[in-house]
Amino acid sequence: MTFWIVTSLATLALTASLVMAVLRGRRETGPAEAFDLQVYRDQLSEIERDAASGKIPAEEAERLKVEISRRILSADAKLRAGAETGGQPRAAAVVMSALMALVLLGGGFGLYTWLGAPGYPDLPLQARKDAAEEARKSRPSQADAEARVPAQANPEVPAEYMDLVTKLREAVANRPDDLQGHVLLARSEAAIGNYKASYQAQARIVQLKGEDATAKDYADLADMMILAAGGFVSPEAQKVIEKTLSIDPRNEVARFYGGLMMAQTGRPDIGFRMWDELLRNSAPDAPWVQPIRQQIEEMAFRAGVSDYQLPAQTPPMLRGPSSDDVAAAAELTGEERMDMIRGMVGQLSERLATEGGTPQEWSRLISSLTVLGNMEQATEIWVEAQTVFANEPEALATIRSAAQNAGVAD
Repeated sequence: MTFWIVTSLATLALTASLVMAVLRGRRETGPAEAFDLQVYRDQLSEIERDAASGKIPAEEAERLKVEISRRILSADAKLRAGAETGGQPRAAAVVMSALMALVLLGGGFGLYTWLGAPGYPDLPLQARKDAAEEARKSRPSQADAEARVPAQANPEVPAEYMDLVTKLREAVANRPDDLQGHVLLARSEAAIGNYKASYQAQARIVQLKGEDATAKDYADLADMMILAAGGFVSPEAQKVIEKTLSIDPRNEVARFYGGLMMAQTGRPDIGFRMWDELLRNSAPDAPWVQPIRQQIEEMAFRAGVSDYQLPAQTPPMLRGPSSDDVAAAAELTGEERMDMIRGMVGQLSERLATEGGTPQEWSRLISSLTVLGNMEQATEIWVEAQTVFANEPEALATIRSAAQNAGVAD
């Protein structure tokens, strides 16, 4: 209501000032009748001079003076009448004033109705901050968010692998304090898209480790909770994120989800700053880079940043053995060389699990595990890849080809 009062008064004041200027306007050259009157007077003087010099007869001069005098009286009468309108037609001034009022008042209202938001309440900055804080406090819980997530089809999971997962569930249920069992269960449940069971196992890992739980342990827990909630950051997940950052303020997973939470609760300005900093300081193949690049421009717009430019993206490079690794391998025995290869494969597996990687790296890992005879782990990696690259058909096709060649996919 305040907006309408202020804008209405401002429009009325502007319209009134313009109308008054039109109605009271005066020509810079004066009225046309004043110019005519001066001409007639000059003609009258010229006739008197011509009559005195004998150029025209006296009778003709008298007739001309009478005619010009009549014109002078008519022009003078029009001049006096035009003084009230400033020397311009009264009717034209009234019509112009009416058109100006119609355009300013009617046009302004129509334009706001089309482009604006009639009836929308005032949103001062503090009110928006208060609304965002209220949104954070009143957002759905983890359980409510999970209940709203529609059921999704599980990835292609070989029957043998599902049998192993089932046996692992039974073993962990019988040994609730088996830390390694929960680690394997959390990873296996995540690989088949069962994120709720995965974060429940991860929560038990954190509980068993106690004060020895790392920032990565908490970040993995937050990750699975948010995936189980369909990408929604619940209050419970927020607490886990805050715990992660209290241990490691630079943890990338927690910073990514922290920015997402800010965007979901009405503070895209904070979320944009968090994501922009994270994007500019992350490796090109980090798993959060592409989700950020796909959404940060919209977040920048919502944050009021109209000139945001995405930073240039450097294509990730495959990481292989260095020249020193090759030289060292040439001096090893066959068994020692295999141990070295197993170590490099293990490092690749660990990096893909923690940082993510390109489809080519996932394919190389599956092929390497198959060569080493570790078909069970190769199958597990293939199942996990289907979840990671579910929304990237071309990347998944690359990995599927490697998995088929390795014999772990149909």
